[in-house]
Amino acid sequence: MKGSLAAFDTLDGRQAAALLRDGVLDDFLIDPPEGVIRPGSVFRAKAGRQMKGQGGVMLETPEGRLFLRGAKGIAPGQSLLVQTTTFAEAGKAAPATQKIVFKGRYGLATPGAPGLNISRAIRDEERRADLADLVSSIELPEDMGLIVRSRATEAADEAVLSDISETLALALSVLSERSDGPTECLMEGPGAEETAYREWSAPDSTDAEAGSFARHGVLEMIDGLRRPEIGLESGARLFVEATRALVAVDVNTGADTSPAAGLKTNIAAARALPRALRMRGLGGQIVIDFAPMPKRDRIRVEQQLRAALKSDPIETNFVGWTPLGHAELQRKRERLPLSESLK
Repeated sequence: MKGSLAAFDTLDGRQAAALLRDGVLDDFLIDPPEGVIRPGSVFRAKAGRQMKGQGGVMLETPEGRLFLRGAKGIAPGQSLLVQTTTFAEAGKAAPATQKIVFKGRYGLATPGAPGLNISRAIRDEERRADLADLVSSIELPEDMGLIVRSRATEAADEAVLSDISETLALALSVLSERSDGPTECLMEGPGAEETAYREWSAPDSTDAEAGSFARHGVLEMIDGLRRPEIGLESGARLFVEATRALVAVDVNTGADTSPAAGLKTNIAAARALPRALRMRGLGGQIVIDFAPMPKRDRIRVEQQLRAALKSDPIETNFVGWTPLGHAELQRKRERLPLSESLK
């Protein structure tokens, strides 16, 4: 099947969304299991004990503990509004921040950071000026900022205004709650359907009828994600395996032993890696053992990897090369690992 398709269905009793491009699974989202705190959730939390060795404070909420890093001047028992930033690592509290952001499809509302900004990713100066004029008609509350997202570039003006107005209304509704009082979840982070709407470009077609995953072969594709092996061209292989400390990636040229095999396979692996990580919901420290290649070829592989990561929606930083020749990445834990989402 050519083109893009967004399929919406339930899996393990939870809402899920799959994006297919030319018949290949390009993204997969599923609501986390019950009891898992979603990133983006806003809480009225109560400060607990200071964790001096970790430079933060533990927070109590109705749904579990959070960890606020860099907290200063917060007394035990104090109430405050915070937002979770990522999923919690196994055995740890979910990270939180006091810098709350309300995210829509076309705009971000930023309480405490006033001003109007257009995403730097929008390079068309004429469109930047048009968007600035468009949103200048919106009356922002005092101490509230607005960032127009890059996906507004191709959107209709009416859609941009409607989405930003809804986002601002949600922000004001949540922020109108008193920061003091009993602990409470004031806004739950987005689920699979909302995230798909907010982050995916408009697909060529949509299937939201029951059984859509079975009809389009999504279930078989998800089963394939449970295996660490990803096939590359010419019989080469990419292996992605999560350990407790990090995600280990191994690149294998397969049967090709020609002098150019290492570079060719490593470039293919660099292009395929962001999707492989995204599909499996993996983040944190990533260590890549590329196939053997001359040291002078590292720059070409690094350029391909940086380009692939730039188009990936999850923030990932290329850290560098280790003395042993491994490449290191640091990737935001924006998603729950597939192994924890589908047990």
